[in-house]
Amino acid sequence: MTASPGPLPSARTLRIEIAVVLAVTFGLSAYVALLRLIEAVLLGLGGQTVALNERRSPFDLIDLGLNVASVIQLLAWGALGLYLLSRTGTGPTQIGLGRFRLHPDLTGGLGLAALIGVPGLALYVAARLLGLSAAVEPAELNDTWWRIPLLLLLAFANGWAEEIIVVAFLITRLRQLQVGAGVAVLMSALLRGGYHLYQGYSAGLGNIVMGLVFGYVWMRTGRLWPLIVAHGLIDAVAFVGYSLAAGELDWLS
Repeated sequence: MTASPGPLPSARTLRIEIAVVLAVTFGLSAYVALLRLIEAVLLGLGGQTVALNERRSPFDLIDLGLNVASVIQLLAWGALGLYLLSRTGTGPTQIGLGRFRLHPDLTGGLGLAALIGVPGLALYVAARLLGLSAAVEPAELNDTWWRIPLLLLLAFANGWAEEIIVVAFLITRLRQLQVGAGVAVLMSALLRGGYHLYQGYSAGLGNIVMGLVFGYVWMRTGRLWPLIVAHGLIDAVAFVGYSLAAGELDWLS
């Protein structure tokens, strides 16, 4: 016998829940990213470099453990969003995390990744040439055998956490607070752009656009898996593909 979900909390409780969840997840990340952007502007943004998944320890096993901890943290953030939504009657199926299907989940994810990734790369290149974005230092891939598998796992953990918290959880709670659909999607997109500001203006703008597209797709289709797949693929290309091609992209540094 399973317990039925409790009633929807009061508006005040929902606001507090949103504030607390964002304070321990991507809201705090956005605050830190804004400070990093201000610092970079004061130092000269065009000459700054953002390390992509740099080593966290000179000791391989400790480095591995710290990276595994990041994966666990991201998975836990997503699980927290699912748990809180489920307590008020919005289970995984209701937010689009039912049984994974080849179509539309995988094919939709591939299409979204291409729709966002190709223009995003062009925006980054243009921003680097104009000095409006920090240079991205590629991750080291050949230092240990587990680096590439872990980076791929981290990429999809990012997608899991961000799409559950920033799209499904935040938009659902805002809609329950009687916020209009368009405004809720915009707030979600602004948050997404905010915690990418440490990479420069172009990353913030590009992720706002990504957030608008992802929010619209989720609201329209009710499927969250394509967003997670697309996000994971985009990050996988950034983490691994960019590092593999870094030797051919020296002109962007």
